[in-house]
Amino acid sequence: MSRPPPTPVYTLRGAGGPLNTLHFHCSQGSTPLLFSGSGKGAIHMYNLNTRRPERVIEGHSGNSVIWLNTIQSEQKLISQGRDMQICLWDLAEGRYDVVDSIWTGSVGFCQSSMLETSAGKWMLAFPGEQTEEVRSYNTLPSKTLVSTLVPDSKLGMVMCIKLWQSDLGTGPLLLAGYEDGSVLLWDVTQRSKLSQAKAHPEPVMCLTFDPTHLKGISGSSDSKLSSWIVDNSSLVVSQLQDSVTLVNPGVSQMCLRDDGKLLASAGWDHRVRLFGWKRLKPLAVLQYHTDMVLSVAFSNHQDPRQRLLAAGSKDHRISLWSVYSEGSQAQ
Repeated sequence: MSRPPPTPVYTLRGAGGPLNTLHFHCSQGSTPLLFSGSGKGAIHMYNLNTRRPERVIEGHSGNSVIWLNTIQSEQKLISQGRDMQICLWDLAEGRYDVVDSIWTGSVGFCQSSMLETSAGKWMLAFPGEQTEEVRSYNTLPSKTLVSTLVPDSKLGMVMCIKLWQSDLGTGPLLLAGYEDGSVLLWDVTQRSKLSQAKAHPEPVMCLTFDPTHLKGISGSSDSKLSSWIVDNSSLVVSQLQDSVTLVNPGVSQMCLRDDGKLLASAGWDHRVRLFGWKRLKPLAVLQYHTDMVLSVAFSNHQDPRQRLLAAGSKDHRISLWSVYSEGSQAQ
């Protein structure tokens, strides 16, 4: 007999708008939480033990919240909204106060990216006032501009970015996808473009990157997930042959699990797809939502058996899936 199709472990409702972004906070010794950012400007903080929202935060004047992150050791939440603000929230001792903010000047949908550059020090990259511009700041505790990155040719709007650190002794690096389908690799502190590759004929809607294996993948409005590598010596981006052709076009977001075995994609066709990261082998198609899936995130539970995949949709619902058994076999 064939296996029955997978179903969510449970679902979360009440966001009241499209779920643009999801972020887990499951550090050891604390209550496991899932933060969601909606198109209505609300940040919901769900307790994963009770499966109910503990707090609803209104922080971006009703504008879409498009990115969320937490800094584990500092008990701080960072949110990016389409009100052109990135806000830093203090979560310690039950507080939910904005303690700092950065004006971005951007009204697009490009999500920010964070990288811990040394113990307790973080770099934040975000889209700038010009449509093709990426700004990088040293933040927490300082807030100083490191660089402004603008391509020397017309590539259109910056659509997605990812900060990472090479082991070559260079400073932080940044991958950026643009409206013309290009992926660029930047040296952030030197403000220089290192390489450029044409990944898609359409805008790069999302990308993710595995710094351990120097392998990345990007999605677009077309039906192809394009994989590429970064050469460890020359830092040149080059495409691989094992890309994925989707049945239905359009990907909103992709996410790699922390163990580097599983890739999830959020599809415009209402589906979440799982792939083995090593060979991009299709593993499962998760069907639950009635509208476009906008966001996916893997939980960071200490115990792998507790780890979940969350998917947020335009249908205002979040589905949570147990993918430990599938992912443990993914190659």
